[in-house]
Amino acid sequence: MGEDAKKVFTLAEVSKHSSLKDCWLVIEGKIYDVTGFMEDHPGGEEVLLSSTGKDATDDFEGIGHSSTAKAMMDEFYVGDIDMATIPKKRKYTPPKQPYYNQDKTPDFIIKLLQFLVPIFVLGLAAGIRFYTKSQ
Repeated sequence: MGEDAKKVFTLAEVSKHSSLKDCWLVIEGKIYDVTGFMEDHPGGEEVLLSSTGKDATDDFEGIGHSSTAKAMMDEFYVGDIDMATIPKKRKYTPPKQPYYNQDKTPDFIIKLLQFLVPIFVLGLAAGIRFYTKSQ
């Protein structure tokens, strides 16, 4: 670690280092130049490249790296990230939708009864009339 060890970079500056020959990652507010480790990374180069240009802390922690891997990070340390340049994470909120009644049974029964009751009443009236006429 030289004179640049305590240097503070913006996310825009770190984003410029996103190729196979020049790859920097932001993990827990620190910047690491992992270019020399690209070929040796067990997950492959693509995994590292997909984590460039953003805060890769969740990607790094989500894998469950060993304590040995975490100890190796010191040799790749370049500087710190200006946290003000990293976009705030927003909690996902689904779009509002109108209320949807999944249980359509009561609506179906009501519509069925609105159709069948008048037919039943007409049939009953016709039956009573027919029965009383025949006597």
